[in-house]
This record gives sequence, C-alpha cells and structure tokens, in this order.
Amino acid sequence: MNLERSEQIFAEAQTLIPGGVNSPVRAYKSVGGTPVHIARGAGARCWDVDGNEYVDLVLSYGPLILGHCDPRVIAAIERTARTGTCFGAPTEGELVMARTICERMPWIEMVRLVNSGTEATMSALRLARAFTGRELVLKFDGNYHGHGDSFLVKAGSGALTHGAPDSPGVTKALAALTLVADWNDVESVERLLREHGANVACVIVEPVAGNVGLIQPKDGFLAGLRRLCDAHGALLIFDEVMTGFRVARGGYAEICGVRPDLVALGKVIGGGLPIGAYGGRRDVMSRVSPSGDVYQAGTLSGNPLAVAAGLATLAATDEPGFYTRLDATAARIGDGIARAAAKHGVPCHVGRQGSMLCPYFSRVPVHTLSVAMATNRELWTRWFHAMKERGVLLPPSPFEAWFVSSAHDDRAIEHVAAAADASFAAVV
Repeated sequence: MNLERSEQIFAEAQTLIPGGVNSPVRAYKSVGGTPVHIARGAGARCWDVDGNEYVDLVLSYGPLILGHCDPRVIAAIERTARTGTCFGAPTEGELVMARTICERMPWIEMVRLVNSGTEATMSALRLARAFTGRELVLKFDGNYHGHGDSFLVKAGSGALTHGAPDSPGVTKALAALTLVADWNDVESVERLLREHGANVACVIVEPVAGNVGLIQPKDGFLAGLRRLCDAHGALLIFDEVMTGFRVARGGYAEICGVRPDLVALGKVIGGGLPIGAYGGRRDVMSRVSPSGDVYQAGTLSGNPLAVAAGLATLAATDEPGFYTRLDATAARIGDGIARAAAKHGVPCHVGRQGSMLCPYFSRVPVHTLSVAMATNRELWTRWFHAMKERGVLLPPSPFEAWFVSSAHDDRAIEHVAAAADASFAAVV
C-alpha cells in the first residue's frame, strides 16, 4: 500500500503539531507505522491522500451514524451556513435541539449545549459538586470521560484507594478528590461509598465501556449504582457521549431502564460537527448560570452549523426501523469477524452493543478491564495492518470501539468479512 503522501504530511506535521496529530490515538503509537491521512469520505467509505480506498469502521469515533456526507446532513449545513455560521446570541435551533433531546430522553428535563464531550462531563461534574455540596467524585478504571483534570486519574493500589495523577499537570491534590472503582463490580463501589459516601458528590460511568474496546455492563451493575447513589445521596451521571442516540433512540438508559440524574452527550447530536451537551433533573440543572449560581459558558455553544447537522442526523434516525436495521448490520460485521477468526484458529470474543463493537483476541468473554488488558495485543496489531492493507480502516488501538453506520451496505459488510479472512490467514 502506497502511503507516500501521508508520510510526507506526517513528517512535517510532527515539526508543528505535538506528535503530528491533534488527538493522541491518531498518531498510531499503539500499532506503529504511518497514520493514514484522510482526504474525503462518502457513505461507508473514505479515501486517503494517496488515493487508497477503505471501508471505514472508525467513523470519527461515533458521530457519523449515517456515514460520510449524508445528503440530508450536508444540505442542512449548507442551508444554515448561508444564513450565518455563528452569532453569540440565541437561535431557535438551540430550542429545537433541546426539545428533541428531552423528548427522546425524558429523564433529561433541562439541557445545556456545549462544544465537546469533555466540556459536557466537566460541567456535569462541577454541577454535581455544587448541588450536593460535596467534593469527591467516583469514576471507574478504564472509563474515559474526556481530558478534564478530575478524570485523568487511575487506580493507585486498587479500587479502594484515592486516584493518582495519570498525566503530568494534574495535581495530586485534585487527583485525591477522585475515587476509582472497578467497572462492572458493584461491590467495589459499595466499599468506597461505605468509607467515603458522605463526601461523594457523584458516580460517573460509561454505561457501556467504549474506551477499552466494547464491554457491556453485567446484569444489575447499573441498577446497583442507582441504588447506591440513592442510599448515599450522590448523583448518578451517565456519560453517554458515545452511546447517546447511537445504541438506541433514547441512548443506553432506554435499554437498561436505569434513570440517571445527569447525562453527558456528544458525537451523534452534532452529526459530525463539534458539540456536546449535559442535562438531567430540573432541580439540578436549575443551578446552572444564569438561572442559578454554577457558572459555565461558551462563546460557540449551540453553534448553528453543529445544531443543524445534529438535528438532521437525529431526524434520520427517527425513521421506522432505523436502529433495528443498524443493529443487524453491526451484528453481521461482528459475526463475519468471529467466523474468520474461528476458521484460522484465533480465539476471538466480539463485544457489541448496537452499532458499537470490538473484537478481542481472547479465549474468554471480556467483561472487565483486566481481561481486556490480557488479550493478544501483538496479534491484534499485526491484524490491524493486514486489514488496512486490504482496505478496511479500523481504530489504531485494540481498546477503541468500532462504529457502524446506516451506509454500511451488503458490499461493505462482505468486504470486511473477506478482508478479515485474508488478514487472519496472513498473520497467523
């Protein structure tokens, strides 16, 4: 595969941009080699600057649920751009977006638009601390909530310790305000809350773990978090930046039946343009400025272009049977990977929730971070490059979820299955 132009761009970019990229995983450090630099996309496919064509299973890590350049989304952006790109003043589109979110997620009674998923989780955390008058936050090892300082911590000597900084620049004092529990382990949360519950403002969780690949919650895990939060007076925050409006019309909360106090959203609600949102109970959200005393602001929040793209995307997902068809497409892709792995004697467990999935080269199902970390990453890396050579673009890490769109048709599904078969044959 010729990547000459990508190599040239990346070489110069490294002299001007840290690592040559504007988001770390794009640097290909987990897999090695030169990052593919994309020139354009259409439907389920994209093309790099060297002219190589790929079936895209990255899809900008989730927003492109309709695929690249969906005509309805492009038309909405073009129509809005002709009237103005931003104003620093309210627009009716913001109201329509808020109404749409609250209608599809009735547990969100008020919502504030922001510019990214990181902004959404950071703002929800500040609000939870203000509402409860408490300082501690409880998160889960392996869950990612953006690059806010309070979230860049890891478990020190296990789930019963305060967090330690996971990045230079995160102070020890701030990291000490974050507790880290084991995801999918209610007992680890119960132990932490038994000791620190009176000072815990909130429990924040990815209801489906999408930043360690794709791990579904065990039965009773999320309901257990709801019970414990109620018992200890803490707020429950669902980080549905990935899963919101992607795995179901009402996000994962609709599937699991657990009602969070606050929800962080992003990705799909912008249709591929930068956006985020946080919302929830009216009594909690009423504390946000200017209604209340919890300050949060953003010059470009509610940007008309992002709102228009998001509304067009959400309207398309409201078509009858949309999520059923999308789920079936993702299942076919996952099944094709599993069959190809079995054919070549590769132990493989495909984690999947709706149109999010991730294959783990593992002999056992993956339900925890520790099992995910024990999978065959060296084989996965070689397989990643083999898939790329055969025209399938995957996230450059074994711990990133794959995404499927409504544009992935039979041809794309068959291409992925054939590439998987040939790639396993090449690397085993």
